[in-house]
Amino acid sequence: MKKLNPEHIDAVLGIINKSPYFRLLSMKVTALGSGFAKVETDIVDKHLNPFGGVHGGVYSSLIDTAAYWAVYCDVGENDGLISLDVKVDNLAPVSEGHLVVEGKRIKAGKSICIAEAAVIDGKGKWLAHGTSKQMIIPKLQTIAKAVEAMDAPKLPPKFIKK
Repeated sequence: MKKLNPEHIDAVLGIINKSPYFRLLSMKVTALGSGFAKVETDIVDKHLNPFGGVHGGVYSSLIDTAAYWAVYCDVGENDGLISLDVKVDNLAPVSEGHLVVEGKRIKAGKSICIAEAAVIDGKGKWLAHGTSKQMIIPKLQTIAKAVEAMDAPKLPPKFIKK
């Protein structure tokens, strides 16, 4: 297995956390590595449905994000990922607090990757769980395209040569 470049990971976190959608949901990827990712957010009014609980779409976005980034470190430097599906099971309602979403790679194949993620509150209670499949698409929707779209500086190499 190739060794990840920590400078690349730090730069990626800086870029993706400035993306418009992440800012819209006030979510932040706080950890990223081979086979895992962590996303965090504090619940505010914009996350709530008309009944006062977190909207299921917020759970879905958090799970999709954590699952996607849990696979990112396992694909090639110029490979992109596209989510094929996201399955979410809402386990408990919540209307306030800090949420941590832990994403974990289940399998990184040559063309399809599978990951799971759990939304957990500050007391360790599972609020939602989901799985996601991503398709590896070389040279499409790559991190280099995100760098370009965000007008960010060029990234250091993803992997360190041994």
